[in-house]
Amino acid sequence: MTTINITRPPVTAELTAARSHALGGVAAVAGGVTLLIRLVLHGRSFDLFGDEVIYTDLGRSVTSGGFPRFDGQPFFLHPPGFYYLEAGWGRLLGNQPGLIAQIYQMRMLNALLAGGTAVVLVLLAARAGSVRAGLAAGLLFALDPFCIRQNDRVLLETAMMLWVLLGYLAFASLIGRPRSRWATARAAGAGLLFGCAVLTKDEAVLLTVLPLLAAAALRWGPGRALTLRTVGATAVPYVMYLIVAAANGHIGALWQAKTSGIQRMLGVIQTTGFHSSGGGSLPARLIAEGAYFATTYVALALAVPALVLVLRRGGPLPRMLGLLYCAAALTLGYALTLGTLEEQELYLLVVPSLAIIPVAGTLSRGASPGRRRSTAGTRRGRPPTTLIISVLVLTLSLNLATCVQWLRQPDDGFAQLLKYMAVHVPAGARVTGAADPLVPAGGDVTQYALAGRYSLGLWVSPAARSRADVRYVVVPWAEVNEGYSYLTLTQVRQLVGHARPVFSFRGRTYSDLALYRPPLP
Repeated sequence: MTTINITRPPVTAELTAARSHALGGVAAVAGGVTLLIRLVLHGRSFDLFGDEVIYTDLGRSVTSGGFPRFDGQPFFLHPPGFYYLEAGWGRLLGNQPGLIAQIYQMRMLNALLAGGTAVVLVLLAARAGSVRAGLAAGLLFALDPFCIRQNDRVLLETAMMLWVLLGYLAFASLIGRPRSRWATARAAGAGLLFGCAVLTKDEAVLLTVLPLLAAAALRWGPGRALTLRTVGATAVPYVMYLIVAAANGHIGALWQAKTSGIQRMLGVIQTTGFHSSGGGSLPARLIAEGAYFATTYVALALAVPALVLVLRRGGPLPRMLGLLYCAAALTLGYALTLGTLEEQELYLLVVPSLAIIPVAGTLSRGASPGRRRSTAGTRRGRPPTTLIISVLVLTLSLNLATCVQWLRQPDDGFAQLLKYMAVHVPAGARVTGAADPLVPAGGDVTQYALAGRYSLGLWVSPAARSRADVRYVVVPWAEVNEGYSYLTLTQVRQLVGHARPVFSFRGRTYSDLALYRPPLP
């Protein structure tokens, strides 16, 4: 009898190739869905936010090079990484005329960065758990309402977290692999990605250096030498920034801005956030936004037991994700108790939470030591899997319903107000606002939105309005009711008591945004 030997490809190679193709498809789908949702919503579903005006202006200031400038002065409170990214985006698409168009253009940039974040989340969760865990993490991020709103505002956290996750993805390639001549280069590359995050916002150092040092101390990473090389490379972009600033004679201004920023972060100075005077109530804000962000709150709660499971049963990479979560939790916890607490800081904790929850789900379904694989055991394993899938589907359905609601109920009051004023209010007219220009949540939106075409001032008393010939008053009523105004609710009512409302828009951000015409003196 003739024996015929049939050579087959190794099963391991086939499975690896199939898994790679599946993972690539999942990452592309998650990134595409994330980008599509944010692009659909970015133009009409979220009204202008105070910091957006400032950061958009800073990006525009470096279009022709140089250091970021605000109100004609060099700006060193935050590093310049995101502002140069904005400048490149503006050059690529062309600078748009008008404040609203410029902000919407930069929102498109953040939507693109969010799509990249979803892709990296899928890859990280798949490495730490499974392809299914990656799919769950990507979809949770794509449809999470808080992440959507965060990514659709021109804020620093979206870009910062993308660099952070890219750094961890590069660092993960060192874990569990034998030492090679390329390992040092990979460690340096991961550090440079972390450095880009720090060059975007200083507090990224807490999400990168602290977990790396903890991993080195606990021997959870690829090796102490490589981990410390990554830490050293993290400092390189920021050191270069300091050298350039010093060479241009700005080191004094930078030092003053950074010391002030550190005092704000530590809570020594409370000029913004919920702990500042007139900063509003955090519990009231959480309750008011609970209808939209309930699933985000649930995810934050589930992340705590997920963290315990990841640290106890996970391998090196799941534990690294757990350390990232711990660093974010410590940062937010300090801000909650003593530091400067701002609403957008929650993004730093939400993103790691959405990563470790699916990874923990994978670990919980794995075979525990001593567990016998039997038919009965398989049947017992099905209900938890069914439950996990059911909860995931319910969560995604609720989040999708929130997105549809946001799309059907526009929240673009300032855009509509500027359109109305362009037609009905003559250029140069004097306008007073009811929100404090020093409070980012509302006042500077009015100030900078009207700058250039109208004259804005704090003419409150009847005599002051008469002398200045004030013809219009802008009132974002949500800011007044929540205590963000330099005037009390009674004073604002007196200010517009005899005025005639000529424009009003009801939205989620500012409730009733109204324009009033006071009677002539």
